[in-house]
Amino acid sequence: MKTLLNIIWLVLSGFWLFLAYMVAGVLLCITIIGIPFGVAAFRIGVYALWPFGYSAVERRDAGAPSCVGNVLWLVLAGWWLALGHITTGIALCVTIIGIPLGIANFKLIPVSLMPLGREIVRTDQPFAAR
Repeated sequence: MKTLLNIIWLVLSGFWLFLAYMVAGVLLCITIIGIPFGVAAFRIGVYALWPFGYSAVERRDAGAPSCVGNVLWLVLAGWWLALGHITTGIALCVTIIGIPLGIANFKLIPVSLMPLGREIVRTDQPFAAR
């Protein structure tokens, strides 16, 4: 079921969201200071490309630098990407088949707003990376 949902997701919204994250990552990596933000954009872009079967969990070892970085991320790229998720989620929820995909889009909003201090893990192994 995850594979079928991922394929439908890829066709309807995943590819475009992936491209948006890649563009944001490239723009952020232009400067030396933006490289950690660009890496976060690339990581979440792959998650946005194939989201079913994966989950974003908070890292307990993330400290104050990730909090400051999240504030900068929110100003530089986060709200644009969250707006893309909101728009795509509403458009997908118009159809009955798209409702699960729209809900998945809404679940990506917190990750797109504050990606630092989070880790993408498989849903069947939520604590395997620790």
